[in-house]
Amino acid sequence: MTSASPERRRVLAWALYDWGNSAYATVVMAGFFPLFFRDYWSAGQTSTDITYRLGLANSLASLVIVLSAPLLGAIADRGGLRKQLLFLFALTGVAMTVALYALGRGQWLAAVLVYGLATIGFMGGNIFYDALMVGVAPEGEYDRVSALGFGLGYLGGGLLFLLCALMSLHPAFFGLAGTAQAVRTAFLLVALWWAAFSIPVFVYVREPAAERRVILRFAVREGLRQLMDTFHEARRLRAVALFLVAYWLYIDGVDTIVRMAVDYGRALGFGQNGLIVALLITQFVGFPAAIGFGRLGEGWGTRRGIFLALGVYVLATLWGAMMTSPWEFYGLAVAIGLVQGGIQSLSRSLYARLIPPDKAAEFFGFYNMLGKFAAVLGPLMVGWVGALSGNPRLGIASISVLFVAGAIVLWRMPGGAGPEPVGSARVKPDILYGQCLRPRSGRPGPGNHTRRSRKDRCL
Repeated sequence: MTSASPERRRVLAWALYDWGNSAYATVVMAGFFPLFFRDYWSAGQTSTDITYRLGLANSLASLVIVLSAPLLGAIADRGGLRKQLLFLFALTGVAMTVALYALGRGQWLAAVLVYGLATIGFMGGNIFYDALMVGVAPEGEYDRVSALGFGLGYLGGGLLFLLCALMSLHPAFFGLAGTAQAVRTAFLLVALWWAAFSIPVFVYVREPAAERRVILRFAVREGLRQLMDTFHEARRLRAVALFLVAYWLYIDGVDTIVRMAVDYGRALGFGQNGLIVALLITQFVGFPAAIGFGRLGEGWGTRRGIFLALGVYVLATLWGAMMTSPWEFYGLAVAIGLVQGGIQSLSRSLYARLIPPDKAAEFFGFYNMLGKFAAVLGPLMVGWVGALSGNPRLGIASISVLFVAGAIVLWRMPGGAGPEPVGSARVKPDILYGQCLRPRSGRPGPGNHTRRSRKDRCL
């Protein structure tokens, strides 16, 4: 066994968590929950009410993450608790996914509550999963390792979704009484899949060493203090601040499409089977596309890859607002599959280059907070615009504004659309600090900075 084998094993163990928890994103969030919520738990309700409730469920879950993510990240950094908190949120998500199995027809309110808790577990766990990447991958390999995680996520989630789709289409072949039992069984399989493939990250990935590990109650107190320090620090780092604003804007559109596309298709009258096929297309196109975007980021430039994905999203959103036939939905599934994993993986790797590694969980707390805060607004925007206008196409069309605005802010980051992102392997995070701040005296360090003059402002 070569000396590099333990490093490769840690990378694979980290990426397998994405393989596992992506089953929830694919089978539950994007696939069966919207269909089952509309046709089973909300049977007899009006279409606009169903869309509004689904958007509300996603928004409330995201709001919880918005309010808690930065503090939880700070606590994880100060207490060395990233793996422990990942375990806690993953366990919550798995348990609530199992609970979906027990809900009967017409129980839409209970479905909203249980789904909200499961989604909190899924999104909250991703804060600490993302933060573990900086201890798993060398900085020069962030693009590739991040893309590996998303690529395996698409493949793993897609394989389980294929099995669950076959169960729902041919329940008798699997010994099931009907489609409803098949979908409920799919929720159990997702929970088992998520739990099983979470094991390697807890066994093989090491907790990054905290500067000074403290017990939980002191970690909370010091986490609050560090949270305020890092908030002010992020505001002074122009590259970080601009990226977070851009990410907040464009990831709103990405997450909204993931969560609301199936419901939108049903509102247009497309058949359930066709929508399932479209989701499968997205998953299996997304696997090689995410890996390819990782290599694109290394060779062509991380930020350029994000701009390419945003351009595809704008065109796909406008096309989706005008489509009239199921084959167009399949075409959009291919287009989204080509860029969805790419924009997610390149965003994560670009951000990882910009932040100090010893505060990764906290900075990724801000990252996830802004992403999920966007998801608070996006689903509600689709639901409200559709309900007020009586036309779901207008709600989908409005999402394109978010992609355009995100691209404009990303362009304003230092370097414009240049291939070399600020904070890359050749521009270290500590140099970013030096470009934004100067020491009062002695060597640069925490608490030893003053603002530069207007002409010497950050970057």
